[in-house]
Amino acid sequence: QVQLVESGGGLVQAGGSLRLSCAASGRTIVINTMAWFRQAPGKEREPVAAITWSGDSTVYPDSGKGRFTVSRDNAKNTVYLRMNSLKAEDTAVYYCAASSVAGSYEFWGQGTQVTVSS
Repeated sequence: QVQLVESGGGLVQAGGSLRLSCAASGRTIVINTMAWFRQAPGKEREPVAAITWSGDSTVYPDSGKGRFTVSRDNAKNTVYLRMNSLKAEDTAVYYCAASSVAGSYEFWGQGTQVTVSS
């Protein structure tokens, strides 16, 4: 099993920045990709960014391309999401997820709330 713990959420003014962290523990050797998702009230969960353990990364256009950056520290088994120029519509619960099988995220964190005030 893999355990994921997010941190770094909070309340920030529009235009501000936050860095989310996701620390993985347990059988981390099985992980090939980690990702961030978010879910706003009344909306479906959507992907934000993903990164493989080898460093290939993607930030999804509808979420934060140009404003968000995903990175990882393999030595710490930690993935980060740096969010700049935050907007009110970025308000959501942000979840970290890990995948050992392509196309499927089997492991999820508990989520961290990000609230952007306008």
